[in-house]
Amino acid sequence: MASPAPLILLAYLVPYLCLTLPAYALDNKHYKPLSSYLPSNIKKTLNTIDSCWRAQSNWANNRRALADCAVGFGRGAMGGKYGAIYVVTTPNDDPVNPKPGMLRYGAIQSKPLWIVFAKDMVITLKNELIMNSYKTIDGRGAKVEIAYGPCITIQGVSHVIIHGISIHDCKPGKSGRVISTPTHVGKRGGSDGDAIAIFASSNVWIDHCYLARCTDGLIDVIHASTSITISNNYFSQHDKVMLLGHNDGYTADKVMKVTIAFNRFGSGLIERMPRVRFGYAHVANNRYDEWQMYAIGGSANPTIFSEGNYFLARNGNSKQVTKREVKNGWTNWKWRSSKDVFMNGAYFVQSGYGSCAPLYSKTQSFTVAPGSLVPTLTSGAGPLNCVRGQPC
Repeated sequence: MASPAPLILLAYLVPYLCLTLPAYALDNKHYKPLSSYLPSNIKKTLNTIDSCWRAQSNWANNRRALADCAVGFGRGAMGGKYGAIYVVTTPNDDPVNPKPGMLRYGAIQSKPLWIVFAKDMVITLKNELIMNSYKTIDGRGAKVEIAYGPCITIQGVSHVIIHGISIHDCKPGKSGRVISTPTHVGKRGGSDGDAIAIFASSNVWIDHCYLARCTDGLIDVIHASTSITISNNYFSQHDKVMLLGHNDGYTADKVMKVTIAFNRFGSGLIERMPRVRFGYAHVANNRYDEWQMYAIGGSANPTIFSEGNYFLARNGNSKQVTKREVKNGWTNWKWRSSKDVFMNGAYFVQSGYGSCAPLYSKTQSFTVAPGSLVPTLTSGAGPLNCVRGQPC
């Protein structure tokens, strides 16, 4: 096995290798993927989050250790780290009176819980699943899908981790009664059909999920939600992917801080990867396979730091990564690009002055790799096929 020193050196040399390629090497006809220039041993390199746990063969007996692996603004999300293991044994659902063994029964409990699954299952919820605080949904070791009905609402709570599940083809929830805690069943007006709606919540980490084809957004972070990390997810086949910020008049979203790292934005995506209002988004080491309108956009003067991403524009006219939803007055908005790689004519329109690096604490901070390494770092995006007794 190669010593780490050459790999570290390579991580810093590859961007300059990229910059010295002749111009014709960057067009569709002549361009070879950067992975073809890398030695084979680097393909096993794990990103900062995955290197924390994926090499451990005893992950199934030490599931809660995952809670120590987040980076970025959602680093403090504990989920059910200090709670018991709760096992989902049935895909059945009851939005008002869930029974033990149902996902909803575990999700609404007041005590911390680490929720796992006894077997593969497709859960079609009868109404939105309202999460309580200090919960982890951990799909490792099973193929778990939440699909074809309403999906997940994280509202007015904190310390939620969702890991290793597929959430797709979500439909709007109906007006009606839905349980949110063991002692409260409330009247709901109906959900929009998001995969995950994060509303007035904090310390949330969404990791290694697959999200696609929902009626509304895939992930919404709104109403002054903050301390969020969205990482290692695979997004595909959707229009409005990710919204950060409620609307252009909701100034409370200035507190919003979101880290978006190591995700793969796959085929069939149109816009909002993410779209940001007011708050701060650190978009780091993500792979963008294509976008039909734009990749990163926003309004209401958000701060966006794009660092070490890999942007591959699709053929056609949609080459610009950025879009500002305003006619003028955006030149002072801080939208910056650093260590990004742009392929097939992709380009980022920067604005503003001075540094806009994330003010992470020591525990939140992580080293962002050059964009040229992103195809490797995101190669495990989405749910992993984890087998008990073996590294993932």
